Amino acid sequence: MIRVAAVGDLHVGEDSAGATSSQLAGLEERADLLLLAGDLTRIGTRTEAALLADELACVTEAGLPVVTVLGNHDYHYDQQQAVADCMRSAGAQVLEGEATTIRLPGGSVGVAGVKGFGGGFVGACATEFGETLMKEFVGHTRASASQLREALDGMRADVRIALLHYSPVEGTLQGERPEIYPFLGSYLLAEAVDAAGADLVVHGHAHAGVEKAVTPGGIPVRNVAQPVLRAPYRVFCFDDASGACDDNADLVAAGEA
Repeated sequence: MIRVAAVGDLHVGEDSAGATSSQLAGLEERADLLLLAGDLTRIGTRTEAALLADELACVTEAGLPVVTVLGNHDYHYDQQQAVADCMRSAGAQVLEGEATTIRLPGGSVGVAGVKGFGGGFVGACATEFGETLMKEFVGHTRASASQLREALDGMRADVRIALLHYSPVEGTLQGERPEIYPFLGSYLLAEAVDAAGADLVVHGHAHAGVEKAVTPGGIPVRNVAQPVLRAPYRVFCFDDASGACDDNADLVAAGEA
């Protein structure tokens, strides 16, 4: 059995010292891997990222691998490289268009990560037409989706996970105002996942959304933004047959999607 914990939108600020370490205390007893789905910080400063790095020590020093992508908040002060460097200094892997494979006692987990971007969904989406800024907007999402597909295509692992910040589907956005859907995600990300295949997609960003949905191809999607979970994290158990996951778990059968 493989147990993967995931959470997004921690929004660590200078006034929240101690909160994350408290929430993640003992995680190594409940999960084999931690995924962070972006918006690690409140406004994307090096100071905030350094605070989070200190708090992640309780996880990494216990031997739990951590993989993360950045979110839009982590870009706000244009210090995204510093944010990523702080995460790496804490022992986390930071992905943006790359993939990593983690070898665990229960099997291997491949994680392909991109922040993603907006643009909307089929029937109400932006297109690469008109002003240069609009072409750049949609082009950025298309490039991100292409990176995600290539990263997933190249992975060979028992469990394959797409780690995003922006949503690939409308389903997990239910509860958000429809007017802002184009700023919460893009169907292009789901197309990439369905084309390459995965066992699970996790994302954050949509604080007022819902937790569960699927891609058009039937791959499970989970919105792990902390305001949605109303919990420190969610644990996903793959090919579980032992009943060893606790009440906070979501059972996912690898290879069935």
